[in-house]
Amino acid sequence: MGDEGADAPPTRTREDDVGKVYLVGSGPGDPDLLTVRAARLIESADVVLHDKLPGPEILGQIPAEKREDVGKRAGGEWTPQEYTNRRLVELAREGNSVVRLKGGDPFVFGRGGEEAEHLADAGIPFEVVPGVTSAIAGPAVAGVPVTHRDYASSVSFVTGHEDPTKDESAVDWDALAATGGTIVVLMGVGKLPAYAAELRAAGLDGDTPVALVERATWPDMRVATGTLDTIVDVRDDAGIEPPAITVIGDVAATRDRVVAFLENGESAPVGAGGREEPESEAESESDSTPESEGESESESTPESEPDRGENA
Repeated sequence: MGDEGADAPPTRTREDDVGKVYLVGSGPGDPDLLTVRAARLIESADVVLHDKLPGPEILGQIPAEKREDVGKRAGGEWTPQEYTNRRLVELAREGNSVVRLKGGDPFVFGRGGEEAEHLADAGIPFEVVPGVTSAIAGPAVAGVPVTHRDYASSVSFVTGHEDPTKDESAVDWDALAATGGTIVVLMGVGKLPAYAAELRAAGLDGDTPVALVERATWPDMRVATGTLDTIVDVRDDAGIEPPAITVIGDVAATRDRVVAFLENGESAPVGAGGREEPESEAESESDSTPESEGESESESTPESEPDRGENA
């Protein structure tokens, strides 16, 4: 007979004074879209480790004395993931209640899985608190459903910014072009020309609608639309910058049919020609851009850096 315990999960041992880590999704950035659980944990935490992806409004509500920024700044200094992993363990072993706050959902292109494994290896108890993923919420507040009975019965979520240490890309653009559904690309503003060309080469029609949603639900959110053939020029003319979500597929054209009655007023839509002037005083006041951030490509992280967070 074999060893009865061979397939048993590892036994957890825990010191009485060890703290706990919460891997918390903050949603797309609007504080009203935080889950009740997330809001309670942020308020009660001893320490909150964050990047800028949760957005300026959510971060602004956290007392400065309990915030630690572990974000990555594009083109400049950035915090290695290994440091963040170590810091989570250190703080928990000091007995703290630690919130690791991430944009969107912690397990959607947010390195939450890596951090969970590291915590488990170190014997640190943790809890996962799901968040509203920007991959769905971002297009939604822009008037773009990722599925629609008339246009798309499937949706694929793809990172536009893979780990550069990989021998080859794990994204099969040929297969995605053949699916016939919606393609949502996160962290893909910088590499838009490359994957737009890949999709056209794979046979996706150049007239396929595309929408770019910049800083979804943030005060200075903007939206621009075009087609697979025109979207790079649309991006450049409108000045769309990270963090932004790219939606490729027939659903992207839905926005034009509903936008006149869409009351997500923060969207500040832009056309192919550039930014439209705000129509109200409130929109004018929201026109400031948040500080450059770490984990999102928003903050234009160098192309050599692996994927960091789902809002970008």
